[in-house]
Amino acid sequence: MTNSTKPPAHSGPDPAFIQAVRRNCDLSDARDNGIYSLCSLILKLRGLYKWEHGLEPWDEPESALVLEWIENKENYWETLTGAEYQPLPIAGRSLNPFAVTRINNRLTGSGLVYGAGYGRSLKAIFFLAELHEERSASDCRILILGRESARELAAPFAMRQENVIIIRREPLRFFFWDQIQEIRSTSRAALRHALALSGVQVDPTVDRQGFRDRLDAIVDREIPAFVHHEIGELREPGLASHHLQQLIAAFPATPIELTARAVKDALADTHPEGMLGYILGARTETSLAFYAGFLDGMRKLLQPEIIPAFENFLVSRDWQALEQARLLSRQANLLRAAILGEAAESLASLPAEQVKARIEREILQPLGI
Repeated sequence: MTNSTKPPAHSGPDPAFIQAVRRNCDLSDARDNGIYSLCSLILKLRGLYKWEHGLEPWDEPESALVLEWIENKENYWETLTGAEYQPLPIAGRSLNPFAVTRINNRLTGSGLVYGAGYGRSLKAIFFLAELHEERSASDCRILILGRESARELAAPFAMRQENVIIIRREPLRFFFWDQIQEIRSTSRAALRHALALSGVQVDPTVDRQGFRDRLDAIVDREIPAFVHHEIGELREPGLASHHLQQLIAAFPATPIELTARAVKDALADTHPEGMLGYILGARTETSLAFYAGFLDGMRKLLQPEIIPAFENFLVSRDWQALEQARLLSRQANLLRAAILGEAAESLASLPAEQVKARIEREILQPLGI
């Protein structure tokens, strides 16, 4: 059962608090923008530019303006070399920026939610956003956030802090828009099917205006599926979080980190309460099509059963075959998770190179990595 409430309007906190959060976002970007490939970094910077300038996903600024802004941003990052994350001034106190619960307790009544944590390659994540809606599902508190006052490059649109699941609606809107604008040949059929089911004209080409008009409705309808990815991660026993952190610390920004994260994501999705488990249980065809269309990179490599099963579904309407594909994917990734967990444990007694060689031999090489 899911309950939903809309928060009342409130006044915001001291501007000095917002500025301190923004500075920590800048510092995170200055420290760790190197974790991205050049192509990924440009896309991240493009998204950050749009956010800073209050643009919608479909707004496309002149390239010269963006390039000048990027140059200025990189010059600013250089001035932050050696700086430390700043304590946050709030309600007469100065709090550690990672003291999320204490900070949010002091934000009560402001209508804002603060978040902090670590993402890919342990890049620090900070954000401050309006509370758009509060829900509950599977004994979890779910916060749907709206307009953001502070964010950094990564801007993950879904995350979990203990039993609180956070969905950042603005980054999710940008994710959907960008994914559809860059439809890959391998996902074209799935995404075109999802758009058609959503009332968007797709023949002979995707109707951009129609998609733009329906973007918010599509995003809001798909939020429960993304919530269930986080629920799946909470419920999933395979590849414990501390093992994942040990592997990331030992092999940051390497194929091992990317594979370990993808295994954990695949297990979260294929858990009975996870994203794919939820979609199949609810028989939500649009969400299924988006799931197949968004499946790419390492996640697609780890779940080779899903796309063929979806393509068969379009002809056969066989939901049970999809369920069998989920179970097969889950079994394969549970085996990979067991190997990764043992490898993480062995870091305490074996040289990192020996552990790396085992992961490469037993997981990466069979995947063709």
